[in-house]
Amino acid sequence: MKLKYATLLTAVALAAPAFADDHASGDAAAGEKAFNQCKACHMITDADGNNIVRGGQVGPNLYGIVGRTAGSVEGFRYSDLLIAAGEQGLAWDEASFVGYVQDPTDWLKEHTGEDGRGKMTFKVRKEEDAVNVWAYLASVGPKGGS
Repeated sequence: MKLKYATLLTAVALAAPAFADDHASGDAAAGEKAFNQCKACHMITDADGNNIVRGGQVGPNLYGIVGRTAGSVEGFRYSDLLIAAGEQGLAWDEASFVGYVQDPTDWLKEHTGEDGRGKMTFKVRKEEDAVNVWAYLASVGPKGGS
């Protein structure tokens, strides 16, 4: 009995890092395909200026979004709601990203408790697509994936 209990505790301890805040539960390959909708407004450019995905500049660069404080890309003009979310401590993780991209303004209003409008008007219709886009962004980020 003690051996089973010890084995279970070891398995839980080893699995815990896989479920950390930057864990991506989706399919990165499917997310890369779904990101085609996002690249009209967003690019993914690494810290050295290498384009991972050429895209628009209407939205901020999504390289390194995993764990990044909301509203913190230097030089980008965010909505007051998104800035407020960042000031309240919002750092992007899978759950917040998925909720946000499915209904940006309403999600920000609920998260911050403030009224106003967000700038992102596009909504990802399917939760599965949002989860997969997160997995893709995590896979091309500075950590090389989660």
